[in-house]
Amino acid sequence: MGKIYTALGLMSGTSLDGVDVSIIESDGNTEYSSISNKYFQYDSKIIQKLLELRNKISKTQDLKLYSKEINILERAITLFHANAVEEILKKSNSIIDLIGFHGQTIYHNPSKKITKQLGDGKLLSQLTKKKVVYNFRQNDMINGGQGAPLTPIFHNVLANKINKEYNLNFPINILNIGGISNITKTVNENNLWNLDKIYAHDIGPGNCLIDDWIRKNSKKKYDHNGLIARSGNIDKLILNQALENFSFNPSYKKSLDVKDYDIFFAKGLSLENGAATITEFTAKLISDGIIYTNRDEQSKNYKLLVCGGGRKNDYLLERVQNNFVQLHLESIDKYQVDGDFVESQAFAFLAIRSIKNMPISFPSTTRCNKESTGGTIVKNF
Repeated sequence: MGKIYTALGLMSGTSLDGVDVSIIESDGNTEYSSISNKYFQYDSKIIQKLLELRNKISKTQDLKLYSKEINILERAITLFHANAVEEILKKSNSIIDLIGFHGQTIYHNPSKKITKQLGDGKLLSQLTKKKVVYNFRQNDMINGGQGAPLTPIFHNVLANKINKEYNLNFPINILNIGGISNITKTVNENNLWNLDKIYAHDIGPGNCLIDDWIRKNSKKKYDHNGLIARSGNIDKLILNQALENFSFNPSYKKSLDVKDYDIFFAKGLSLENGAATITEFTAKLISDGIIYTNRDEQSKNYKLLVCGGGRKNDYLLERVQNNFVQLHLESIDKYQVDGDFVESQAFAFLAIRSIKNMPISFPSTTRCNKESTGGTIVKNF
């Protein structure tokens, strides 16, 4: 066992609603324990500015065109993160060694090796008086990777910890349903040195389309427990047309962004029927991704543990489960892991691996040409 670090992870996802903060202890390898987790909601002004800015940036040139707005918002985002760090450290009474700072993604283009996460690592280090690891995706993309998903190496640690405590047996899949859905096929710790056996990829939309539909057609922000979708009827003609038009990622080699999808196909449907049809569309793409990931395991009974905000949409999970007999979807919370904070814990874990110069991405997880080490490390105090 190597040195145990206490690290704080910061994650703000594509829902643009706030920041998840986690403190963990880990050696960056097999040892891991959770110390503290807390969610900090953005104020309405930050959310509005994020939505406006993300909608403006559709190509690389826009990063330069809107650079002044980007810089102003980046500072506000960084200050928000610094305050969140200060608050959780006070409440948890923890002393941390470093911070893993994901930042707020507003643009991601692996084909041009360009990604932009709002968040000034140097400023955060100065404000918190802590060593900060940030810019996690760039090195992977330099090495030909998609820059995502980066959480699979941590998903694998979680799966092995759960397996030891609950004897689930492998194969164990971990499905993260955030704005976009990604899946990791984990491997037993006995094979941990064969990290290329960990297989992962983005598989389709998660909450992004459902949330977008609800926001644009009601005063709600999301479909609580999928109740609106459940009360509607799926328009099968529109669904089938949408599935034909959006089946553009059959190889699962590309990372996905919320801008890869839109809700235009549901235009004209009622709130309820649109929610039902979009939820079924999302469930079908998630199911197809699960089938592809486990194409060599179809004869086996295997577990699929769900984390991320989408696990709270009971109707969505039912529609995914409806496509399977031998697959069993369960919330990861059932195994004493808080499914809201898997990604923030992951970036604390990735920060530790970065400090130890250990790889965080692999050809089998991001399609990089070789194992790639982690983010930029800065000490600015």
